[in-house]
Amino acid sequence: MESLQGSFLIATPRMPDPRFHQQVVYLCAHNELEGAMGLIINQPTDHSLAEVMAGAGIEFSNHSLPPIYLGGPVEMESGFFLFSADYACPHYLEVTEQIRLSNDVEILRDIARGQAPVDYLFALGYSGWGPGQLEAELAEDCWLVLPGDYQVIFRTPDQRKWKQAARLGGIDIAIFGDVVGSA
Repeated sequence: MESLQGSFLIATPRMPDPRFHQQVVYLCAHNELEGAMGLIINQPTDHSLAEVMAGAGIEFSNHSLPPIYLGGPVEMESGFFLFSADYACPHYLEVTEQIRLSNDVEILRDIARGQAPVDYLFALGYSGWGPGQLEAELAEDCWLVLPGDYQVIFRTPDQRKWKQAARLGGIDIAIFGDVVGSA
């Protein structure tokens, strides 16, 4: 299977795992040998990045900081930044030409100094699949795969991301379960 890195996984109504109900996962890495890794981009928590900074002892001004997202059920104590490529840091994974992924704590310090990426999202945990696991879920119609979209990730309200990501692919996700099937 061709790499799905940079794609959206949109949970269909057939998704059996309630943790992924109406979720959009942005795939940051995908290959045959290691499986897949991504971040849920539409599940903000009630906590803000200010709490992470305070916990890390990083001083910052009282400007408004975005929420922390639940990136997935794996390694929920680990933090990940998904951010625009305008920002330079030494350690990152280039997901696409526009979007990068990193867990470098320096990003927190730069945000505190007012040198943040133009667009970013901070998530605790990630969504992961072993080799062949995602492909099996795709065969069971648990996920819809569509091209990732910068605007959906960073500029669309969280409560609209699931439907908007599908809509960009020409799909009304609300009726998807009624028309999908396996031959």
